Amino acid sequence: MSGDAWRRALVTGGAGFVGSHLCARLLDSGTEVVCLDNLSTGPRTNVVDLERRPGFRFVRGDATDPAAWQALPGRFDLVLHFACPASPADYLRLPLETLDVGSTGTRHALERAHADGARFVLASTSEVYGDPLEHPQRETYWGNVNPIGPRSVYDESKRFAEALVTAHRGARGTDTAIVRIFNTYGPRMRTGDGRAVPTFIAQALDGMPLTVAGDGGQTRSLAYVDDTVDGVLALAASAETGPVNIGGGDEITMLELARRIVEITGSASRIRFVDRPVDDPGRRRPDTRLARERLGWRPRVGWSEGLERTIGWFSRSVAA
Repeated sequence: MSGDAWRRALVTGGAGFVGSHLCARLLDSGTEVVCLDNLSTGPRTNVVDLERRPGFRFVRGDATDPAAWQALPGRFDLVLHFACPASPADYLRLPLETLDVGSTGTRHALERAHADGARFVLASTSEVYGDPLEHPQRETYWGNVNPIGPRSVYDESKRFAEALVTAHRGARGTDTAIVRIFNTYGPRMRTGDGRAVPTFIAQALDGMPLTVAGDGGQTRSLAYVDDTVDGVLALAASAETGPVNIGGGDEITMLELARRIVEITGSASRIRFVDRPVDDPGRRRPDTRLARERLGWRPRVGWSEGLERTIGWFSRSVAA
């Protein structure tokens, strides 16, 4: 992607884990970036270094609040809608807010993109597939979601957001795309957000038992955050509407993931099995053929390199 692909970009949820990496990458490419975030789940420290750089502006506000949108300066030619609690600990704590940002927040972001003539990308999720009966999951799969289960506030928020984006494109001609992001890991994850990688790393570094849910046989396919950002921006720069899966290609059980983290950290931690959450998917792996063929994208950071980078960042954060 050329550095002058976009002059000004808006990233909602830009202080979050993936959002902050997107902001940094856009700045590196020469794009001016406005980050809109209410800091409900993403700490300001994620963007404090970016605030020292020219071309970056942080606006504290809620994507569901019309006043926050009125406060955003100028016009944008790219709108990346990443505002939403994404970890179980967060969306279970903020169930109504999660549904609101998927509905009202998405509607506001779409209206701004349409008014500005901007390219719009929705950050959707592999959770739209629920506990999938198809494996690996293709974009054509409709999913197996419990609409009233504890995870439903996140799953259905994203499913509704996808429907809203599709309707806006059809009714208004808005230039939209949908990316379905599978499990992503890397620096700036929060240790208490309930996701496996930061939880296991924090436990290993503290010498505590690694808490593996169930028997640890459930699988995920994780992608390092740099690869995920590559995929998002490749979709943004394309003419594709999506949805397009972006995720890792190596399927791994949670028990094996825990063992690898213990090995890399050199920890003496043991494995402790705990109850498995309700509606926790048994298998999760994306079919990324569409991303490979249409976007020329594929994950490039391998397991050992990605985990070593992430563990190194956590180690430095603890030391600081």
